[in-house]
Amino acid sequence: MTTADLTLVTPRLDDGAAMWRIAVDVGLDRNSPYKYLLFCRDFAATSVVARVDGEPVGFVTGYRRPAEPDTLFVWQVGVLASQRGRGVAGAMLDHLRHTNRVAEAAAPPIGQLEASVTRGNTASMWLFTAFADRHGVPVTRTVLFGRRCSPRITTTRCCSASARCEATRSQVGRRRISPRSQ
Repeated sequence: MTTADLTLVTPRLDDGAAMWRIAVDVGLDRNSPYKYLLFCRDFAATSVVARVDGEPVGFVTGYRRPAEPDTLFVWQVGVLASQRGRGVAGAMLDHLRHTNRVAEAAAPPIGQLEASVTRGNTASMWLFTAFADRHGVPVTRTVLFGRRCSPRITTTRCCSASARCEATRSQVGRRRISPRSQ
């Protein structure tokens, strides 16, 4: 694949089903097909679909954190096995950073990228570390949700701004990448 073969686009409603199928095919946490439709409708500006020959081969879903609108929280990254190792995921993250710095005039530029990554997910760790390296910014790892909040480590909404969750052996990491220097 060359970069000419890859097209990165804002998701449309009719991409929701393909995004769900990719998520299931690559073994991401199970979300209902409805979630992907909502991201295509409500968070399209902070999500992206990768296409090769017009067919979806990957996606990133994300949203701006309401309390920190300059932070893009990356919810899921999915790339079909046939496209892995070709830079598709990195290209999608770069695309989101660039388009959200210039496209949303009413919103502040994306200053930080955040994602929760479970221990052992080395592919995601490499993806976000490579993104930070490409943009010359640091990666900060902190505990986001510990076992006390999420025994299965799949819950993303357990702590409110006023609640603190203690870390235990089984943790979900929080990675903040601050591209403010560019």
